[in-house]
Amino acid sequence: MEIKIAQISDEAGAFAALTLAFSADPMARWSLPDPAKYLAVFPALAKAFGGNSFTEGTAYLANGFAGAALWLRPGARSDEKALMKLFDENVEGEVKKDMPGIFEQMEKFHPTEPHWYLPMIGVDPAFQGAGVGSALMAEALKTVDRDGLIAYLESSNPKNIPLYEQHGFEVIGEIQSGNSPVLRPMLRSARR
Repeated sequence: MEIKIAQISDEAGAFAALTLAFSADPMARWSLPDPAKYLAVFPALAKAFGGNSFTEGTAYLANGFAGAALWLRPGARSDEKALMKLFDENVEGEVKKDMPGIFEQMEKFHPTEPHWYLPMIGVDPAFQGAGVGSALMAEALKTVDRDGLIAYLESSNPKNIPLYEQHGFEVIGEIQSGNSPVLRPMLRSARR
């Protein structure tokens, strides 16, 4: 499995892979249940969540766009303004009322010390179960470990928890608002 640092020219392919990967994700589909709206909006959400990962060289791709991981280095953030605008314009009803509570809780769990943050990792369903997600994670964690820092993510799909645990992440709580699915913040201690 070849994993490479994604270039800006790889964005469209990476966002397409992530859109496929999250098509059955509990949180993604709870917030965007209409299939047409999901397909139209999710690439922009992925771009906003991934912030400047492509320009900073912290986005990883599996060969053939089988999967992608968007990491943010210490101090970098998702494009929160774009995220809020996308959710405000595309999320409806009860979900819209519950979203602020989710974001508030996410902020409370987010580490305040320097850390690497993984806002998004996904594998095209056609390639799931072949080790793509693990290869993406292992490659990026080399940089995290080189820096000797903690790593943090939120898992929106309980099926992915074992993968993250294999790579040293531990669930540190639960995030839920209203009738939302449970989002699990996970932390990986620093190592070298």
